Amino acid sequence: MAAVGSVDVELLVIQWLQAQLGAGVVVRDELDNNLLDELPTVQVERLPAGGDDGFRLDQALVDVDVYASTRGAAVALAIQIRGLLLGTLPGTTAGGAVVGRVATLTAPGARPYENTGLRRIGATYEIYSHPVS
Repeated sequence: MAAVGSVDVELLVIQWLQAQLGAGVVVRDELDNNLLDELPTVQVERLPAGGDDGFRLDQALVDVDVYASTRGAAVALAIQIRGLLLGTLPGTTAGGAVVGRVATLTAPGARPYENTGLRRIGATYEIYSHPVS
């Protein structure tokens, strides 16, 4: 039996979103020094919060930040991602896990970023998953 938290939800979301969004969007966990050359970029980070049931069910809180050259482009991509996470990801088997439920904790909204050459829109999601076996 897999240990609680044995599913890397951050990696699962990164790989799943990359497959959904295609080659025109970079999806990663850490930002690159060449961020301006890789727009749009989606950053996925699991927060140090959430929980589990002590057996198999993992409740992960995941931040998804979209970086794009314009606010409109960032908002559009963030809305697309929200639709994918809420409407398509639940019930999916990916990355060694079954995703059961996805909920929005904070809807996509502007988040400050020190580089004025791009715009950042972020949201936080709660993702329930458990290992496949």
